[in-house]
Amino acid sequence: MHIVLEPLTEDDGPEILDIFNYYAANSFAAYSLSPFPVEMAGMFLDLSNGYPSIVARNEEGTAVGFGMLRPYSPMPAFSATCEITLFLRHGFTGQGIGKAILEHLAEEAADTGLGSILASISSLNEGSIRFHLKNGFHECGRFRDAGEKFGRKFDVVYCQRML
Repeated sequence: MHIVLEPLTEDDGPEILDIFNYYAANSFAAYSLSPFPVEMAGMFLDLSNGYPSIVARNEEGTAVGFGMLRPYSPMPAFSATCEITLFLRHGFTGQGIGKAILEHLAEEAADTGLGSILASISSLNEGSIRFHLKNGFHECGRFRDAGEKFGRKFDVVYCQRML
């Protein structure tokens, strides 16, 4: 599939929330317990303010995925570390889109002086864990039974990729 990566803008908010909200409602990939209303699109996008963020579009111009980097912590001691959010439209996994988004964000992050990317992943999201480990991340920590969604407890798995 041919995709185009473009900088994420406020105009992308409704499509990005549509992608994210599928996972909020149906999986452990998004920690939100319920979908976000469209009015929250700006706040959602503000998380990555000043950091690389992109949307992947297919030939028809439909957003099929997005990725955002954001601060890991507001404390200056952690300014070289960021955290990633990456979601693909349901049905578009396994086509190289996630890898393209990740590699683009990692390159931009390195160019801006960031030294590592962290990913916080539900232990019940095995596909995401496999994806990150396959693409240069290493598991670096696990918080046992830290979350609960759909009546099930899960660990939060932290993975890190050095740039």
